[in-house]
Amino acid sequence: MSSEADGARQRFVIFRVERRLYAFPADTVAEVLRAPAAARVPQAPKALVGIANLRGGVLPLVSARALLGLPGNTSGDSLAIVLAKGAPVALEVDGVETLVTVGSDAIKTDQNSLGVEGGEKLLGAFSTSFGVAKILDIQALLNETFAQRAKAQSQSRDIGRSSALGVQAETQRNADTDIIVTFEIAGQEYALPIDDVREIVPAPKTLTATAHTEALVLGMMVLRDELLPVMSLRGLLGFAVPSETDGREKVVVARIGGTMIGLMADRARSVRPAQRSRIEPIPPVLAARTRGESKIAAVYRTEAGGKLISILEPKQLFREDVMQRLATQRQTHMHGEANTKAVVSDLAFLVFRLGKDEFGLPIDVVDEVARVPEKIARVPKTPKFLEGVINLRGAVLPVVDQRRRFDMPKLEHSDAQRLIVVKTDRHRAGLIVDSVSDILRTNADAIGATPELTEDTARLVHGVLNLEDKGRIILLLDPAELLTRAEQGLLDSFARETEKAAS
Repeated sequence: MSSEADGARQRFVIFRVERRLYAFPADTVAEVLRAPAAARVPQAPKALVGIANLRGGVLPLVSARALLGLPGNTSGDSLAIVLAKGAPVALEVDGVETLVTVGSDAIKTDQNSLGVEGGEKLLGAFSTSFGVAKILDIQALLNETFAQRAKAQSQSRDIGRSSALGVQAETQRNADTDIIVTFEIAGQEYALPIDDVREIVPAPKTLTATAHTEALVLGMMVLRDELLPVMSLRGLLGFAVPSETDGREKVVVARIGGTMIGLMADRARSVRPAQRSRIEPIPPVLAARTRGESKIAAVYRTEAGGKLISILEPKQLFREDVMQRLATQRQTHMHGEANTKAVVSDLAFLVFRLGKDEFGLPIDVVDEVARVPEKIARVPKTPKFLEGVINLRGAVLPVVDQRRRFDMPKLEHSDAQRLIVVKTDRHRAGLIVDSVSDILRTNADAIGATPELTEDTARLVHGVLNLEDKGRIILLLDPAELLTRAEQGLLDSFARETEKAAS
């Protein structure tokens, strides 16, 4: 504990946890604020409320009640004390009473006279007009609860493309398979190659109108400080443009001819593999009728039913003069560095929801996104997280209920639920999630390190994407760590038994 210049008096922040009074030396407190909303970290200790945004940075929010073994606060009205020393952390408390100055001779440090209660670790105690305040040894409590923090309070990890996610070497795509992003226009399914799609985001409620543009230009929207022209895919494909929207529209962000364009689609459908042997060029008679300028580059014939998905040719969606005007207008609206700054997006993530929390998986490990099958065959004597197995295009696929895997309450079936088929170097499994929200592309510099608190969290969560302007915190998961080692062994055994039965 530090003292003031005279060495005899110290300042303390007095705070309350339930009916108990505690104190921190004032020089260990950076600020006090209302407890912010926090993104829940799966499989974290009970004391970790989650990861919160603080003016563009992320820090763990820890419950003082849980650290001390007290029941949770049901009032929902709490404060956070941000600690100034050690690894950045905010402590959620019931209230902050006052700031006091105390003489050093008034502080008792004899452990036998401090009246230590269960869960407490104390440095001392002193009397105030509010009652006896105990000086909490918060560093010892944190180190005891979060073992990883004691090992590496000041370490940070490289979250670059090659090391932070560690998946590129594990997940080489099959040479005869492409990945396409599909969406719905006027009840029909269309697609773009994944390499042409930068991301998919919800359509904004309003768009900024633009003057002297094509009627198909719906307006401008702001996407991470960049102005993005948004055009109607319905109109571009010759369908009527509705006067009203239903709130389910998505904007497919693509780079076309060097310009970032938002394409308004009625619905986002799926991310799926497309066997190249089933991708056929547009029939010559159709190309001849459109003078070789068809907006459809190829047609994909799906398995088991032969449904056709039209794969669009991005460069043929617009006339060259329209693209030039859009690029010019976009630069006119931009100012400062944004006028010339190139968008660098070398990492892509599929974002999904569990409850109110958002998680991201590297797009390289996602084989496809589909609706949850109505029938899933249960497997006897397996853990509750294994929902069962399905037959996916001739292959037996284990299905994991990701809510149960993260110890969350089971959700009744809904239309928004999706099955994310994930493939790592050892396993291929379907993950049931509440919904899939979008595809985000970003660069490595935009990804923050995960607070070093627990070893399990450090393995599972490999980075944090903090979209402060959107009020979103996305935890980026390592696919190889979605299952514990015991559960990975179970799936290994399951795969061997499946191969044996098929042979």
